[in-house]
Amino acid sequence: MNATHPATPRPTLLCFGELLWDFLPDGLFPGGAPFNVAYHLHQHGLDARIVTAVGRDILGEEFLRRIRAWGLPTDTITEHAEFPTGYGRIELSPTGEASYRFANNTAWDHIHVNEAALRAAAAARGLVFGSLALRSPANRSTLDQVLAALPADAWRIFDVNLRPPHDDLPLVNSLAPQATLIKLNAAEAGRLARGGPESPGHEEADARALAARWSANSATEKTICLTCAERGAGLLHNGHWHFEAGRPVEVADTVGAGDSFLAALLTALLIEGKSPAAALAAAARIGEWVATQRGATPRYAAR
Repeated sequence: MNATHPATPRPTLLCFGELLWDFLPDGLFPGGAPFNVAYHLHQHGLDARIVTAVGRDILGEEFLRRIRAWGLPTDTITEHAEFPTGYGRIELSPTGEASYRFANNTAWDHIHVNEAALRAAAAARGLVFGSLALRSPANRSTLDQVLAALPADAWRIFDVNLRPPHDDLPLVNSLAPQATLIKLNAAEAGRLARGGPESPGHEEADARALAARWSANSATEKTICLTCAERGAGLLHNGHWHFEAGRPVEVADTVGAGDSFLAALLTALLIEGKSPAAALAAAARIGEWVATQRGATPRYAAR
């Protein structure tokens, strides 16, 4: 008789932060950067868990229903009777670039860590967290609980999202030293590194300046990932700079493209063991494909 062996457990990554509905010109779509990253990690075969909150309302019920239908667990999502499910109104430029206006004091501003989240954190390979959800002081305390529960060797991935008026630069500078990898776009890097605008050709210098600042009191140099929209993306890892040029695509909208890029990059680096250059190229292709689709969570069967 052949012996049966249990399947190898899928690596777990947690995503902490906002979960909201994107109100786009052509409909409502599930969104929020941490949720988007979790969705795409799941598409790559990982055990992705979302540490967030929804309201006990019809928008929250529908969000949970969709998450379950996609096969993602919901046990790390808490529900609030007193706060509504979040949403953001998105306006698209003629080229598909998105601008955002978020509702205030919604469920994801009041994230609680439950026992399921702490158990998942204790075995996680990494945690993705963004700056937007930390507009809430209560969430900063909650994030500290999750960070403390992680294994010492787990990656801490900080996804910078400077969405005015929620663009607190001192907060970013206080959080980045705690991270293993920091992802931001070229405009954000220009503001943080030089106090200036995006400057094509200046990406490596900005990444190195930020790595030096945020690694000053760390035993290892921070990995900096810098996205440049259609121009491509760069990665500073172990002191080496890699850049992957973008390929032209017909953009539907850019919502979620950066989140899918991050999920693919983490999968390639942490799970598949690809080289930084190969991981960057794989992530760029995924991000470009998502930009050709409507909304942040397209079906991968369409690829």
